[in-house]
Amino acid sequence: MQEDFLHYIWQYQKLTTSRLKTVQGHKIQVVSVGELNTNSGPDFYNSRIVIGIQEWVGTVEVHLKASDWVIHKHQGDSAYDNVILHVVWENDVAIFDSNQNKLETIVLKGLVDESLLLSYKSLLQKKKWINCENQIHTIDEFTLSFWKEKLLIKRLQRKANEMQSLLLSSKNNWEVLLFQLLAKNFGLKINASEFQLLAQNISFEVFKKELSSQFNLEGLLFGQSNLLEEFIEDSYFQNMRKEYLYLKQKYQLDDSLVKLQFFRLRPVSFPTIRLSQLSVLYFSQKSLFSKVIEVKTMSSIYELFSVSASEYWDDHYTFGKSSAKRKKQLSKSFINLLVLNTIIPLKFMYAKSVGKDNFEELLQLYKSIKSEKNSILTKFKELKLKTESSADSQSLIELKTEYCNQEKCLQCEIGNKLLYHS
Repeated sequence: MQEDFLHYIWQYQKLTTSRLKTVQGHKIQVVSVGELNTNSGPDFYNSRIVIGIQEWVGTVEVHLKASDWVIHKHQGDSAYDNVILHVVWENDVAIFDSNQNKLETIVLKGLVDESLLLSYKSLLQKKKWINCENQIHTIDEFTLSFWKEKLLIKRLQRKANEMQSLLLSSKNNWEVLLFQLLAKNFGLKINASEFQLLAQNISFEVFKKELSSQFNLEGLLFGQSNLLEEFIEDSYFQNMRKEYLYLKQKYQLDDSLVKLQFFRLRPVSFPTIRLSQLSVLYFSQKSLFSKVIEVKTMSSIYELFSVSASEYWDDHYTFGKSSAKRKKQLSKSFINLLVLNTIIPLKFMYAKSVGKDNFEELLQLYKSIKSEKNSILTKFKELKLKTESSADSQSLIELKTEYCNQEKCLQCEIGNKLLYHS
């Protein structure tokens, strides 16, 4: 048994309340269970409980065994001085508060319906993929829709929290944050960290000074990526290398950090193509951050990001090696990934910072993008869960990675529903 199951029992009072007594023999009446605390400190705050004839307001601590109080060293922690009730599954030792008074304790064992215990054991019994894989198809559509929307908000908040450290390191410069996030996404999975390092290694002030020349922007990105080191018999390469060496000296640049990979990438996704597309994007779309924040529809986003690599790359994938002529334009599927991984989380984060709620606007963007295709979504489809748009797919990915994989069934609306109807 896990402690969070006891939290569930207490929070939803899934016990025989008519028989509630402390081990000291005092009758219990729960006026309010309190608020579940997910941080450090007692498990429930602002609880109101009548013990005997006295009503108390304070905190409630929950443990599997009473002795866990001592094991966790709560007896010497002032944060637990306001505990008015100790809720345990087994009362193996007497526990005393900071004034050496016996702590009022109730024992849940024997107060919980056997069917709930069986449902809990069944839910937490490890299955092949997720714990509720044999039952999830029974969940009603209203519960699923409600939970998926909450998961989407949680995913946005989590991504915003991850971005916060980047924003702080950039001295709260939103333009710099966007540049770093876009760079990371242009690098795809294989080069994501190196592209992000590249963006962090180039002063954005230096980058902005060269916005008037797409060739210079491209040269900066290629040079800082160590793609201009060797000598190649190609006039475009030689001119770019010459320009970069001038910029390197002018701005005292360090180009020793980034090491890009071409291995296991389709030619259209080579770093050369992605870096050129990124340089063209910033050259053609001045004040990009403001435009990203203002844009509200996918059609406008497709238009904003409708860029191709520079002309040289029409018949090249690497320097000095000609290929069949083909315009290297950002595809809609690639732009969709930028929207899901960068634009929507950034817009959500920025709106929060200025005290606005733009979730409905972002929800429409999610619904305008088709569901992604990956192994997680394929498996959910086999379990009869629909994924009609990225609003569905993103929420289900969040469900699998942040709840199912971590066995947080009791913090999940689906798990709660299955237990509630036990």
